[in-house]
Amino acid sequence: MEVTVQEAKTHLSRLLRRVEAGESVTIRRGPHRVALLVPAPETRPRSIWGDVKGHLGADFDETPADFAEYLPPGSA
Repeated sequence: MEVTVQEAKTHLSRLLRRVEAGESVTIRRGPHRVALLVPAPETRPRSIWGDVKGHLGADFDETPADFAEYLPPGSA
């Protein structure tokens, strides 16, 4: 579906319902396409330091062998 900027401003709520249903909407300014309104990707909480279930590895606190040369002497 394509709409003008003015139509998008006037009918944003209606367009968002269509996008929520899986449709995409192209917004034009004159003859030029300027934006695409598409469903946002699903977001899930992520664990930065663990696996996909949030568990930390047994060696989490160990210094990796290839990193030891960057540490001050006696701290590894």
